[in-house]
Amino acid sequence: MLNFKSIEVPIHIGTFFFMKKTIYFLFTKSVGLYINFLSFLVPEKATQLAYTLFSEPRDGKLYKEKLPAVLQETEKETYHHKDSHFQTYTWKGNDTIILLAHGWESNASRWKNILPYLRKSGSTIIAIDAPAHGLSGGKEFNIPQYAEFIDVIVQKFKPQYLIGHSLGAKTCLYYQSTYLDNSIEKTVVLGSPSDFKIILNNYIEMLSLNSIISGGLEAHYLKNFNIKLENFSGQLFAAAIQTKGLIAHDRDDTIVLFEEGKKIASTWKDAIFIETSGLGHSMHSDELYKKIFQFLFD
Repeated sequence: MLNFKSIEVPIHIGTFFFMKKTIYFLFTKSVGLYINFLSFLVPEKATQLAYTLFSEPRDGKLYKEKLPAVLQETEKETYHHKDSHFQTYTWKGNDTIILLAHGWESNASRWKNILPYLRKSGSTIIAIDAPAHGLSGGKEFNIPQYAEFIDVIVQKFKPQYLIGHSLGAKTCLYYQSTYLDNSIEKTVVLGSPSDFKIILNNYIEMLSLNSIISGGLEAHYLKNFNIKLENFSGQLFAAAIQTKGLIAHDRDDTIVLFEEGKKIASTWKDAIFIETSGLGHSMHSDELYKKIFQFLFD
């Protein structure tokens, strides 16, 4: 006999998640409908709204009075750059310096799991909060500004090693291909997207935005960042990088497809590619951390 009491909770949980997905679907489509309607009246305002929703993270901020424990033990410094400011956290060590760049809707505390491995080397480790993340200022995240923040630290401290995750990893690729005269000897990219146009198209599809908005977004990037979306590619960035690289991507990554990592690896002349499984997008793994340590220090 079927015991309905035993399945009552799973049924309620399933219903909850179904309703949550339905509400989210209706919300995104409603937002897209409003933006599309606005595009026929004031296209510039509609495009700006679409860009704001796309570029403003909804998670990843930190508060000085509630810093994660892993960041409380660091030397903290705030840098002012142009009209913004950004935050760094330093674990002091020797003259070998590692710079860490986190990804979207994250912050410098995401490196907690890899830190014990990196600190075994005795190196000085510097983690940076991306624009609009952690304790850094601003409301908008964009890769060119993130790369500027990285360059400020590179010029001051001359790190030999650069490690990035997700959009932080893509920023590392952009940085290495654009700021050619720097101290970086080896770069590690974890779960990095390649084609920015895929990310933007996924957003446009999610909200069902019309051609006025999609064209307006492309024009926005060209006007404000001098970027043609088809050229804003990790695969193209990697082709210009002369230093050694390690690329790691997980087959079960549902945020950034595995094929994106393979694209980057296909053009990076002096890089090795590590395929993982079961780690998802976070890429947390003792085995992987050991391989990163070997790559950097052996």
